Amino acid sequence: MTRYIKVPSAAPPPTSARYSHAVEAQGFLHVTGQLPIDPDAPDAALAATIEEQTELVFRNLKLIVEAAGYELRNAVLVRIYLSDFERDYIGLNSVYHRYFDDNEALPARTTVGVARLGRAALVEIEMTLARSSV
Repeated sequence: MTRYIKVPSAAPPPTSARYSHAVEAQGFLHVTGQLPIDPDAPDAALAATIEEQTELVFRNLKLIVEAAGYELRNAVLVRIYLSDFERDYIGLNSVYHRYFDDNEALPARTTVGVARLGRAALVEIEMTLARSSV
Protein backbone atom coordinates (compact mmCIF):
# COMPACT_ATOMS: atom_id res chain seq x y z
CA MET A 1 0.00 0.00 0.00
CA THR A 2 1.20 3.50 -0.78
CA ARG A 3 0.64 6.32 1.70
CA TYR A 4 0.85 10.00 0.69
CA ILE A 5 1.83 12.23 3.59
CA LYS A 6 1.16 15.95 3.98
CA VAL A 7 2.18 17.53 7.26
CA PRO A 8 0.33 20.76 8.16
CA SER A 9 3.00 21.75 10.72
CA ALA A 10 5.84 21.52 8.16
CA ALA A 11 6.68 24.17 5.59
CA PRO A 12 3.92 24.07 2.98
CA PRO A 13 4.61 23.33 -0.67
CA PRO A 14 4.39 26.43 -2.84
CA THR A 15 0.99 26.77 -4.51
CA SER A 16 2.66 26.40 -7.91
CA ALA A 17 4.10 22.98 -6.99
CA ARG A 18 1.95 19.92 -6.40
CA TYR A 19 3.57 17.26 -4.23
CA SER A 20 3.31 15.39 -0.95
CA HIS A 21 5.81 16.03 1.82
CA ALA A 22 6.55 12.30 1.73
CA VAL A 23 5.38 9.06 0.18
CA GLU A 24 5.61 5.70 1.95
CA ALA A 25 5.83 2.71 -0.36
CA GLN A 26 7.16 -0.84 0.02
CA GLY A 27 8.67 -0.20 3.45
CA PHE A 28 10.43 3.03 2.52
CA LEU A 29 9.59 6.65 3.25
CA HIS A 30 10.66 9.02 0.46
CA VAL A 31 10.78 12.62 1.70
CA THR A 32 10.58 15.45 -0.81
CA GLY A 33 13.52 17.84 -0.84
CA GLN A 34 13.10 20.46 1.87
CA LEU A 35 14.20 24.07 1.64
CA PRO A 36 15.11 26.22 4.66
CA ILE A 37 11.60 27.62 5.03
CA ASP A 38 10.37 28.42 8.52
CA PRO A 39 7.09 26.49 8.88
CA ASP A 40 5.82 29.18 11.27
CA ALA A 41 6.53 31.98 8.76
CA PRO A 42 6.73 30.41 5.29
CA ASP A 43 6.79 33.75 3.47
CA ALA A 44 9.61 35.21 5.60
CA ALA A 45 13.03 35.88 4.12
CA LEU A 46 15.39 32.92 4.33
CA ALA A 47 18.04 32.82 7.03
CA ALA A 48 21.40 34.26 5.99
CA THR A 49 23.88 31.50 6.88
CA ILE A 50 24.27 27.90 5.76
CA GLU A 51 24.13 26.76 9.39
CA GLU A 52 20.80 28.52 10.04
CA GLN A 53 19.37 27.28 6.77
CA THR A 54 20.48 23.70 7.41
CA GLU A 55 18.85 23.78 10.87
CA LEU A 56 15.56 24.90 9.31
CA VAL A 57 15.77 22.15 6.70
CA PHE A 58 16.28 19.55 9.43
CA ARG A 59 13.41 21.05 11.44
CA ASN A 60 11.10 20.46 8.46
CA LEU A 61 12.52 17.00 7.77
CA LYS A 62 12.04 15.99 11.40
CA LEU A 63 8.41 17.20 11.40
CA ILE A 64 7.65 15.20 8.26
CA VAL A 65 9.55 12.07 9.27
CA GLU A 66 7.98 11.94 12.74
CA ALA A 67 4.46 12.61 11.41
CA ALA A 68 4.94 9.53 9.22
CA GLY A 69 5.99 7.42 12.21
CA TYR A 70 9.72 7.31 11.49
CA GLU A 71 12.80 8.85 13.09
CA LEU A 72 15.77 10.54 11.44
CA ARG A 73 17.91 7.59 12.55
CA ASN A 74 15.88 5.48 10.07
CA ALA A 75 17.48 7.37 7.17
CA VAL A 76 19.20 5.12 4.65
CA LEU A 77 19.95 7.74 1.97
CA VAL A 78 20.38 11.51 2.17
CA ARG A 79 20.76 13.76 -0.89
CA ILE A 80 22.01 17.28 -0.31
CA TYR A 81 22.05 20.11 -2.83
CA LEU A 82 24.23 23.18 -2.20
CA SER A 83 24.11 26.35 -4.29
CA ASP A 84 27.75 27.10 -3.38
CA PHE A 85 29.50 23.82 -2.59
CA GLU A 86 32.97 25.22 -1.83
CA ARG A 87 31.72 27.94 0.51
CA ASP A 88 29.03 25.98 2.37
CA TYR A 89 30.18 22.34 2.62
CA ILE A 90 31.91 22.71 6.01
CA GLY A 91 29.07 24.74 7.54
CA LEU A 92 26.52 22.22 6.29
CA ASN A 93 28.49 19.37 7.85
CA SER A 94 28.72 21.14 11.22
CA VAL A 95 24.92 20.90 11.46
CA TYR A 96 24.50 17.56 9.65
CA HIS A 97 26.83 15.80 12.10
CA ARG A 98 24.60 16.82 15.01
CA TYR A 99 21.73 14.88 13.45
CA PHE A 100 23.77 11.91 12.23
CA ASP A 101 26.46 11.32 14.84
CA ASP A 102 26.60 7.51 15.06
CA ASN A 103 29.62 6.55 12.98
CA GLU A 104 28.43 2.93 12.93
CA ALA A 105 25.01 3.73 11.42
CA LEU A 106 25.43 6.62 8.98
CA PRO A 107 23.07 6.81 6.00
CA ALA A 108 24.44 6.73 2.47
CA ARG A 109 24.85 10.31 1.29
CA THR A 110 25.32 12.34 -1.85
CA THR A 111 26.16 16.05 -1.74
CA VAL A 112 26.23 18.01 -4.96
CA GLY A 113 26.67 21.61 -5.99
CA VAL A 114 23.92 23.07 -8.16
CA ALA A 115 23.53 26.33 -10.06
CA ARG A 116 20.47 27.51 -8.13
CA LEU A 117 17.84 26.35 -5.65
CA GLY A 118 14.28 27.54 -5.17
CA ARG A 119 13.91 30.88 -3.37
CA ALA A 120 17.68 31.31 -3.79
CA ALA A 121 18.23 28.93 -0.87
CA LEU A 122 21.72 27.77 0.04
CA VAL A 123 20.67 24.16 0.76
CA GLU A 124 17.99 21.58 0.00
CA ILE A 125 17.89 18.08 1.51
CA GLU A 126 15.83 15.03 0.58
CA MET A 127 15.98 11.61 2.18
CA THR A 128 14.81 8.03 2.06
CA LEU A 129 14.11 6.15 5.27
CA ALA A 130 13.42 2.50 6.11
CA ARG A 131 11.75 1.21 9.25
CA SER A 132 14.20 -1.66 9.53
CA SER A 133 17.35 0.48 9.65
CA VAL A 134 19.31 0.90 12.88
